[in-house]
Amino acid sequence: MSEFNLTIAEEIVLLILDDENGAFHRLPDWSIRYALSGALLMELAEMGRIDTDLERLFVIKEDAIDNDLLNSLLQEIVKEGGDQNIRFWVERTAVHSDLIKEHALSTLVDKGILEQKEQKFLWVFRSRKYPIVDGRAEKEVKLRLFEVLFSDALPSPRDVVLLCLAHACGVLKAILPRRELDRALDRIEQVRRLDLIGQAVAKAIWDIEVSIAVSSHPQFM
Repeated sequence: MSEFNLTIAEEIVLLILDDENGAFHRLPDWSIRYALSGALLMELAEMGRIDTDLERLFVIKEDAIDNDLLNSLLQEIVKEGGDQNIRFWVERTAVHSDLIKEHALSTLVDKGILEQKEQKFLWVFRSRKYPIVDGRAEKEVKLRLFEVLFSDALPSPRDVVLLCLAHACGVLKAILPRRELDRALDRIEQVRRLDLIGQAVAKAIWDIEVSIAVSSHPQFM
């Protein structure tokens, strides 16, 4: 667990932000959306509210959570009755990815980790950036990730989840040189096997992205 008491979604947001300019790394939009939806699901799993087997995701504890986003998602899963698989919930939760991202950014600003800046260009259009004010949290997240990748130490369940999501959304390509990422591929595969739900979420994200790529380029079917 981060000493800054960050949610998994907040940690993912810190990873996909370019700490040099406060903008987001150039990643496919759907990758970010599914990583954030996966982060919300993994947060519920870490809290002991949900679990998964090879075929379905189900609720193991219905107690309310002091977080509107998490509580709303938990109640959705309860109502569905545990008959759907992890891919169904990754896709369904991704519908709310903009809300998840905005909530994470707002919280990081409130915690003094990021600053929100509005910029105008061509006198009309606005862009919003989030430069880092306190870099300790972002450095801690990256250091934890790199320690998992480049050491033989047994990672915490939290860091296994973080690695699964970071790898699934492609952010490792943005924060690591190609040579270092290639060197870490075997370790990534080894760590992914340590957490069933993290592995399932990552596989669901990859399967969805493959489906999107195939539908966008039907000549490859």
